[in-house]
Amino acid sequence: MLTYELTGPSVGDVRFGLSPLTELSLSLRTFVDPSRYPLQLPWVRRTAAARQSLDRRALAGLVNRRLWTPDFLNPRPSSPLTRIEDEFEALGRIDAATFRAGLRSVHGAVPPVYRGPHAAAVERMLAALRSLWGACFVPYWDRMRAVLEADIVHRGRVIVTEGLGTMVAQLSPGRISWGGSAVHVALRDPRARRVEVGAEGLMLVPTLFSTGASAPVDDDGPPQVLYPARGQAALWEARPRRGHRELVELLGAPRAGLLVMLGEPASSTELGIRLGITTSAVNQHLRVLHRAGLLSKARHGRSVLYLRSELGERLAVESGG
Repeated sequence: MLTYELTGPSVGDVRFGLSPLTELSLSLRTFVDPSRYPLQLPWVRRTAAARQSLDRRALAGLVNRRLWTPDFLNPRPSSPLTRIEDEFEALGRIDAATFRAGLRSVHGAVPPVYRGPHAAAVERMLAALRSLWGACFVPYWDRMRAVLEADIVHRGRVIVTEGLGTMVAQLSPGRISWGGSAVHVALRDPRARRVEVGAEGLMLVPTLFSTGASAPVDDDGPPQVLYPARGQAALWEARPRRGHRELVELLGAPRAGLLVMLGEPASSTELGIRLGITTSAVNQHLRVLHRAGLLSKARHGRSVLYLRSELGERLAVESGG
């Protein structure tokens, strides 16, 4: 059990961020045991051929059988707008002591693939990670990021309407809990650890490659909790969901389908991918639904996320959509 104590100025100072590098590193867990990530099996299958050409030895050296990855691959993000290139640049500056200590924390010893000169070892690691990103993430990152951003919007709404404690308790029921001024995280790590959170606050990071909760392996790691993002079940949905017959007759099939899908926040890019149509076509329908008062929208980072308005919610629910 890991307990983060939020005291003094850190109480209530809970922030959200996204880390593309964290998603990249946690995806290495699917190399070890893809069966633990059933919601991402479509992604595993789609990228199977591309993975064969990767430096699998270098990548395997970054994850162990317990599915742990070094803390330096799960950096505390600065915001929900973090770019992978910025994270790669920072990772390239890692010093030898931090690099080796991180690998030892995971494996007990530095894996043979990384026992050479420090500069060469870091260069090989970066080359392997960049190849994994280009082959397996770039084609799908817009869709993945949309789900992660929608999760953050939802959590913020829960804080406003139901409070911080309720939001924390919903992150991963049974694995993450709120205890007054402390966040308790049940990990596979058998150690009982208590970490006092300072003025930097606690960072919460949604991820697609965690079934429960993750946190830094080392006690001196940045205070952060990785938790499973909402909406993953629809991430690889190939066919649009259909609204009720009356809703289709009223709005037309495309707009009725969008209204049904927008029970959770989504961007036009994500919707276009899921529906198999262009983003511009989706935007035309979204503008009409928004002008009619059936959708609300909010900017989140680079994306505009849409969600059913109160009127849209009543219409969808009462029509059975």
